[in-house]
Amino acid sequence: MSAQLNDLPHYRHMVERDLDAIMAIEKVIYPHPWTRGNFKDSLRENYHCPVIEFRGEIIGYCVMAVAAGEAHLLNLSVAYRWQRQGRGRDMLNYLLALARDSGAAKMFLEVRPTNIAGVALYAASGFTEIAIRRGYYPASEGREDAIVMQLELA
Repeated sequence: MSAQLNDLPHYRHMVERDLDAIMAIEKVIYPHPWTRGNFKDSLRENYHCPVIEFRGEIIGYCVMAVAAGEAHLLNLSVAYRWQRQGRGRDMLNYLLALARDSGAAKMFLEVRPTNIAGVALYAASGFTEIAIRRGYYPASEGREDAIVMQLELA
């Protein structure tokens, strides 16, 4: 038997009315979440902001800027109860295809060293560490470094 289309997760572009649901996810999964303003700015700048939706519920979302032949992954998040099911990998693959289609030859991202799952996902997808940004992220006790990673898309 084939699944009904409504029973499959699907991607669509983020809109401002999604921000309540997105902010609720941010507050659960991050000790230092993005602000509503961060998302509004990303929408206003026409960044690529897909959400993945299942039965009317947002289960993940991403923000990616593409300019001058480069993509910069700014946010890739999966709602807590949907984590560890391959959704992050699916969203990353979706973004990689979108970046290529948008003319990007490289993708860059920053990730917390303490985000073990994120670091593993990006490394398994072919990203390599190219730098450390000292004190990049707010942390419960001061600041946390960021690992800067890159992937050649061409």
